[in-house]
Amino acid sequence: MQTIDMGQTPLREVNAALQAQTTTTNQTKWVLENPRGAHAVAVGLDAPIEVVVKGSTGYYCAGMNKQATVQIEGSAGPGVAENMMSGTVIIEGDASQYAGATGHGGLLVVKGNASSRCGISMKGIDIVVHGNVGHMSAFLAQKGNLVVLGDAGEALGDSIYEARLFVRGKVKSLGADCIEKEMRPEHVEILRDLLDRAGADARPEEFRRYGSARKLYNFHVDHAGEY
Repeated sequence: MQTIDMGQTPLREVNAALQAQTTTTNQTKWVLENPRGAHAVAVGLDAPIEVVVKGSTGYYCAGMNKQATVQIEGSAGPGVAENMMSGTVIIEGDASQYAGATGHGGLLVVKGNASSRCGISMKGIDIVVHGNVGHMSAFLAQKGNLVVLGDAGEALGDSIYEARLFVRGKVKSLGADCIEKEMRPEHVEILRDLLDRAGADARPEEFRRYGSARKLYNFHVDHAGEY
Protein backbone atom coordinates (compact mmCIF):
# COMPACT_ATOMS: atom_id res chain seq x y z
CA MET A 1 0.00 0.00 0.00
CA GLN A 2 1.30 3.42 -0.99
CA THR A 3 0.30 6.43 1.13
CA ILE A 4 0.60 10.01 -0.10
CA ASP A 5 0.08 13.07 2.10
CA MET A 6 -1.55 15.66 -0.13
CA GLY A 7 -0.65 18.28 2.42
CA GLN A 8 2.99 17.72 1.45
CA THR A 9 2.78 16.51 -2.17
CA PRO A 10 1.51 18.76 -4.99
CA LEU A 11 -1.65 17.56 -6.75
CA ARG A 12 0.10 17.35 -10.11
CA GLU A 13 2.62 14.87 -8.67
CA VAL A 14 -0.12 12.85 -6.99
CA ASN A 15 -2.09 12.45 -10.22
CA ALA A 16 1.06 11.75 -12.23
CA ALA A 17 1.95 8.87 -9.91
CA LEU A 18 -1.53 7.38 -10.15
CA GLN A 19 -1.76 7.84 -13.91
CA ALA A 20 1.60 6.10 -14.37
CA GLN A 21 0.20 2.82 -13.04
CA THR A 22 -0.44 0.03 -15.53
CA THR A 23 -2.30 -3.27 -15.57
CA THR A 24 0.90 -5.01 -14.38
CA THR A 25 1.63 -2.69 -11.45
CA ASN A 26 2.55 -4.04 -8.02
CA GLN A 27 1.26 -0.90 -6.30
CA THR A 28 -2.40 -1.86 -6.39
CA LYS A 29 -3.65 0.18 -3.42
CA TRP A 30 -3.07 3.88 -2.81
CA VAL A 31 -4.22 6.04 0.10
CA LEU A 32 -4.43 9.81 -0.30
CA GLU A 33 -4.41 11.66 3.02
CA ASN A 34 -5.34 15.29 3.67
CA PRO A 35 -7.08 16.03 0.34
CA ARG A 36 -8.43 19.26 1.91
CA GLY A 37 -11.12 19.64 -0.76
CA ALA A 38 -8.63 19.62 -3.64
CA HIS A 39 -10.03 19.69 -7.17
CA ALA A 40 -9.44 17.05 -9.88
CA VAL A 41 -8.08 14.40 -7.51
CA ALA A 42 -7.39 10.97 -9.07
CA VAL A 43 -8.46 11.95 -12.58
CA GLY A 44 -7.64 10.07 -15.77
CA LEU A 45 -6.76 6.75 -14.15
CA ASP A 46 -6.42 3.72 -16.43
CA ALA A 47 -5.35 0.73 -14.34
CA PRO A 48 -7.10 -1.74 -11.99
CA ILE A 49 -5.87 -0.02 -8.85
CA GLU A 50 -7.69 1.01 -5.68
CA VAL A 51 -7.47 4.61 -4.48
CA VAL A 52 -8.84 5.62 -1.08
CA VAL A 53 -9.22 9.36 -0.50
CA LYS A 54 -9.26 10.13 3.22
CA GLY A 55 -11.54 13.15 3.22
CA SER A 56 -13.71 15.34 1.02
CA THR A 57 -12.78 16.54 -2.44
CA GLY A 58 -13.55 19.46 -4.74
CA TYR A 59 -14.83 19.33 -8.29
CA TYR A 60 -14.18 16.60 -10.89
CA CYS A 61 -12.71 13.97 -8.56
CA ALA A 62 -12.18 10.65 -10.38
CA GLY A 63 -13.10 12.18 -13.72
CA MET A 64 -12.46 10.08 -16.85
CA ASN A 65 -11.90 7.00 -14.70
CA LYS A 66 -11.08 3.68 -16.38
CA GLN A 67 -10.65 0.40 -14.49
CA ALA A 68 -9.78 1.93 -11.11
CA THR A 69 -11.81 1.82 -7.90
CA VAL A 70 -11.86 5.21 -6.18
CA GLN A 71 -13.37 5.50 -2.70
CA ILE A 72 -13.95 8.94 -1.23
CA GLU A 73 -14.26 8.88 2.56
CA GLY A 74 -16.13 12.16 2.64
CA SER A 75 -18.20 14.20 0.22
CA ALA A 76 -17.42 15.22 -3.35
CA GLY A 77 -17.82 18.52 -5.19
CA PRO A 78 -19.38 19.09 -8.62
CA GLY A 79 -18.71 16.69 -11.48
CA VAL A 80 -17.44 13.66 -9.55
CA ALA A 81 -16.81 10.71 -11.93
CA GLU A 82 -17.48 12.98 -14.92
CA ASN A 83 -17.02 11.13 -18.24
CA MET A 84 -16.27 7.89 -16.39
CA MET A 85 -15.59 4.94 -18.72
CA SER A 86 -15.30 1.93 -16.39
CA GLY A 87 -14.34 0.96 -12.85
CA THR A 88 -16.07 2.01 -9.64
CA VAL A 89 -16.34 5.28 -7.72
CA ILE A 90 -17.80 5.20 -4.21
CA ILE A 91 -18.66 8.34 -2.22
CA GLU A 92 -19.28 7.75 1.46
CA GLY A 93 -20.87 11.19 1.89
CA ASP A 94 -22.82 13.48 -0.43
CA ALA A 95 -22.19 14.46 -4.04
CA SER A 96 -22.65 17.95 -5.43
CA GLN A 97 -24.04 18.88 -8.84
CA TYR A 98 -23.88 16.75 -12.01
CA ALA A 99 -22.37 13.62 -10.45
CA GLY A 100 -21.54 11.07 -13.14
CA ALA A 101 -22.12 13.56 -15.96
CA THR A 102 -21.65 12.08 -19.46
CA GLY A 103 -20.45 8.80 -17.94
CA HIS A 104 -20.02 5.99 -20.50
CA GLY A 105 -19.60 3.03 -18.15
CA GLY A 106 -18.66 1.78 -14.70
CA LEU A 107 -20.51 2.16 -11.41
CA LEU A 108 -20.90 5.32 -9.32
CA VAL A 109 -22.24 4.86 -5.78
CA VAL A 110 -23.27 7.80 -3.59
CA LYS A 111 -23.95 6.71 -0.02
CA GLY A 112 -25.51 10.07 0.85
CA ASN A 113 -27.49 12.50 -1.31
CA ALA A 114 -26.71 13.81 -4.79
CA SER A 115 -27.52 17.37 -5.84
CA SER A 116 -29.02 18.66 -9.07
CA ARG A 117 -28.42 17.17 -12.53
CA CYS A 118 -27.12 13.85 -11.24
CA GLY A 119 -26.42 11.67 -14.28
CA ILE A 120 -26.85 14.50 -16.80
CA SER A 121 -26.26 13.19 -20.32
CA MET A 122 -25.24 9.78 -19.00
CA LYS A 123 -24.19 7.44 -21.80
CA GLY A 124 -23.94 4.01 -20.21
CA ILE A 125 -22.84 4.57 -16.61
CA ASP A 126 -24.72 2.98 -13.70
CA ILE A 127 -25.41 5.34 -10.77
CA VAL A 128 -26.83 4.26 -7.41
CA VAL A 129 -27.73 7.00 -4.91
CA HIS A 130 -28.63 5.79 -1.42
CA GLY A 131 -30.29 9.11 -0.56
CA ASN A 132 -32.09 11.73 -2.64
CA VAL A 133 -31.27 13.42 -5.96
CA GLY A 134 -31.90 17.04 -6.89
CA HIS A 135 -33.75 18.67 -9.76
CA MET A 136 -33.09 17.86 -13.42
CA SER A 137 -31.41 14.55 -12.63
CA ALA A 138 -30.87 12.34 -15.70
CA PHE A 139 -31.43 15.33 -17.99
CA LEU A 140 -30.71 14.15 -21.56
CA ALA A 141 -29.75 10.72 -20.21
CA GLN A 142 -29.03 8.49 -23.17
CA LYS A 143 -28.06 5.07 -21.76
CA GLY A 144 -27.40 3.37 -18.44
CA ASN A 145 -29.25 3.16 -15.13
CA LEU A 146 -29.93 5.70 -12.39
CA VAL A 147 -31.13 4.16 -9.12
CA VAL A 148 -32.43 6.41 -6.33
CA LEU A 149 -33.31 4.89 -2.98
CA GLY A 150 -34.73 8.19 -1.71
CA ASP A 151 -36.69 10.93 -3.46
CA ALA A 152 -36.12 12.73 -6.76
CA GLY A 153 -36.50 16.47 -7.33
CA GLU A 154 -38.24 18.37 -10.10
CA ALA A 155 -38.02 17.51 -13.81
CA LEU A 156 -36.59 14.02 -13.42
CA GLY A 157 -35.45 12.59 -16.76
CA ASP A 158 -36.14 15.72 -18.79
CA SER A 159 -35.60 15.00 -22.52
CA ILE A 160 -34.45 11.48 -21.68
CA TYR A 161 -33.47 8.98 -24.38
CA GLU A 162 -33.04 5.28 -23.46
CA ALA A 163 -31.63 5.37 -19.92
CA ARG A 164 -33.59 3.58 -17.19
CA LEU A 165 -34.53 5.39 -13.98
CA PHE A 166 -35.51 3.53 -10.81
CA VAL A 167 -36.83 5.53 -7.84
CA ARG A 168 -38.00 4.10 -4.52
CA GLY A 169 -39.25 7.35 -3.00
CA LYS A 170 -41.30 10.25 -4.29
CA VAL A 171 -40.74 12.08 -7.57
CA LYS A 172 -41.54 15.78 -7.33
CA SER A 173 -42.18 16.01 -11.07
CA LEU A 174 -41.16 14.40 -14.34
CA GLY A 175 -39.41 16.32 -17.10
CA ALA A 176 -40.41 16.58 -20.74
CA ASP A 177 -41.03 13.21 -22.41
CA CYS A 178 -40.34 11.23 -19.21
CA ILE A 179 -43.07 8.85 -18.05
CA GLU A 180 -43.55 6.03 -15.58
CA LYS A 181 -43.09 2.67 -17.28
CA GLU A 182 -43.87 -0.95 -16.54
CA MET A 183 -41.49 -2.77 -14.21
CA ARG A 184 -40.95 -6.03 -16.10
CA PRO A 185 -39.03 -9.08 -14.78
CA GLU A 186 -35.87 -8.14 -16.68
CA HIS A 187 -35.87 -4.73 -15.03
CA VAL A 188 -36.25 -6.33 -11.60
CA GLU A 189 -33.15 -8.43 -12.26
CA ILE A 190 -31.14 -5.46 -13.54
CA LEU A 191 -32.10 -3.50 -10.44
CA ARG A 192 -31.40 -6.39 -8.08
CA ASP A 193 -27.87 -6.70 -9.45
CA LEU A 194 -27.22 -2.96 -9.14
CA LEU A 195 -28.50 -2.85 -5.55
CA ASP A 196 -26.28 -5.80 -4.62
CA ARG A 197 -23.20 -4.25 -6.22
CA ALA A 198 -23.86 -0.93 -4.49
CA GLY A 199 -24.43 -2.51 -1.08
CA ALA A 200 -27.90 -0.99 -0.92
CA ASP A 201 -30.42 -2.30 1.59
CA ALA A 202 -33.54 -2.30 -0.58
CA ARG A 203 -35.73 -4.66 -2.60
CA PRO A 204 -36.35 -4.16 -6.34
CA GLU A 205 -40.08 -4.49 -5.80
CA GLU A 206 -40.05 -1.22 -3.84
CA PHE A 207 -39.07 0.85 -6.90
CA ARG A 208 -40.85 2.42 -9.83
CA ARG A 209 -39.31 2.68 -13.29
CA TYR A 210 -39.27 5.80 -15.47
CA GLY A 211 -38.11 6.32 -19.03
CA SER A 212 -38.72 7.99 -22.36
CA ALA A 213 -42.14 8.33 -23.96
CA ARG A 214 -40.19 8.65 -27.22
CA LYS A 215 -42.16 11.62 -28.51
CA LEU A 216 -39.24 14.07 -28.75
CA TYR A 217 -36.76 12.02 -30.79
CA ASN A 218 -37.81 13.96 -33.87
CA PHE A 219 -39.61 17.27 -34.03
CA HIS A 220 -43.33 16.97 -34.69
CA VAL A 221 -45.60 19.98 -34.69
CA ASP A 222 -48.22 18.14 -32.65
CA HIS A 223 -45.69 17.84 -29.81
CA ALA A 224 -44.30 21.37 -30.06
CA GLY A 225 -45.77 22.34 -26.72
CA GLU A 226 -43.76 19.64 -24.93
CA TYR A 227 -40.36 21.02 -25.95
